[in-house]
Amino acid sequence: MSDRLSPRDLTFLTQETATAPRHNATVDILDPADSGFDYDVFLELVADRLSFVPRYRQRIQVVPGRLAAPVWVDDERFDLEYHVRRSALPRPGNLDQLRDLVARVVSRPLDRSRPLWEIYVVEGLADGRVAVLSKAHQALVDGIETVDLGQLLLDVSPSSTPLGEDGWMPRPASGPRLVFGAVRDTLTDVDTLSQTAQSLGGFVLRGVAGALGLVGSVAQTIAGRRPERPTPLSGQLSQQRLVVALESDLEDYRRIRDTHGGTVNDVILAVVAGGLRGWLMTRAESLAGLRQVPAVVPVSVIDDDLEATAMGTQIAPHFVELPVGEASAVVRLHQVSYSFEKHRETGRAVGADRLAGITGFAPATFHAMGSRVAWESSADRLLSVCNVPGPQTPRYAAGARLVASYPVQPLEPGHALAVGVTSYAGKVFYGVTADRDLVPDAAVLQQCLRDALDELLDTTTGERHRAPRGRKRTSTRSTTNGGGS
Repeated sequence: MSDRLSPRDLTFLTQETATAPRHNATVDILDPADSGFDYDVFLELVADRLSFVPRYRQRIQVVPGRLAAPVWVDDERFDLEYHVRRSALPRPGNLDQLRDLVARVVSRPLDRSRPLWEIYVVEGLADGRVAVLSKAHQALVDGIETVDLGQLLLDVSPSSTPLGEDGWMPRPASGPRLVFGAVRDTLTDVDTLSQTAQSLGGFVLRGVAGALGLVGSVAQTIAGRRPERPTPLSGQLSQQRLVVALESDLEDYRRIRDTHGGTVNDVILAVVAGGLRGWLMTRAESLAGLRQVPAVVPVSVIDDDLEATAMGTQIAPHFVELPVGEASAVVRLHQVSYSFEKHRETGRAVGADRLAGITGFAPATFHAMGSRVAWESSADRLLSVCNVPGPQTPRYAAGARLVASYPVQPLEPGHALAVGVTSYAGKVFYGVTADRDLVPDAAVLQQCLRDALDELLDTTTGERHRAPRGRKRTSTRSTTNGGGS
């Protein structure tokens, strides 16, 4: 049988729009120290690791006549330097300039005629550091057939042993061959027949839904009624994004956890709730009508009835109401902890230590899987928060040490914000994706998240370091994908 797209992956493609591109991104900051960073060496590293992810050299091909779902075929014109691009900031580049570049890159959909991924090597950062921005389509990374390439580029030591050439040669895919394969699969496999019917039915239903949406809009205009007023967290998306990055210390979250109970994951969600509350108040928004923000939080679970990923765990949605209307930071934390208590009592929750111990730098893959789950569960939710623990020991790429990793989650249709969190080497890194038109003040949210963490820290016992007024703290960090630590 052909390597045919599953109905789930096909949905990620067919539901993609210019205002809601369906790709995940990660921004890794590398410090090469005195050795410097060599782009050609990094390019060789990527070429070396591609053999582990064959799909990264494949593109999507539609079957003539749509006799079956599209298939993955080898890209006969695969060009590594097209996918691994070199860029630079004016020296010495800072984090604000990098965020602007990242926002522009993640706003653009991927080219469907090529393999659905890109990596940007961004040089020119202060202190000789380099940023690696990678993005991959949700249909590409499923955690089963394909993990995120970024997971494979990081090693436990500065030196790595190259695997050598894998002798890859693209297999041609002609139209008649695709038609023959579609007919064969449809006649010999019940699942293929069902998937073809579902995909064709999906095209028809989307056309009907679009027509009904247009009719509804016209009817509202004739009746003189406006569409329902969006909340500050929702609205019609534009094609442009803003990205907020925040770094913090994992030890701060552990101190809060040890004082008030719960898990590090609970503390992170309480910080998000407090940050949203502060941001809404700076906008003079009334919290009377938005006491809670319904959010979907992808969590790792153990379930024999679900298909395990290549990393031995599954991702499921957990729904939580973030208490933005609650004035007390401690009460907010307890309310979040309570919402996860039943999940932990099931015995299906996967602890942060287990996730962080997975071979390779798994957060990139888990964020991709989490965004897939969030997209499928976003109805009646205003926000997705994906929190993934990473290893607490250093990782390296092409000899340079990884010093920071910021996830950049895609926005769901109608969602103005998405939050990703990664913990690594004693730090917690927040990546907030915002619609540029709906949330032009995203930088304010960054400061509000920092203030929310400080507010919780002020309730703990013992002394701690706090940045003087007027000076930014240098870090803020997180840990689990719904598990506990």
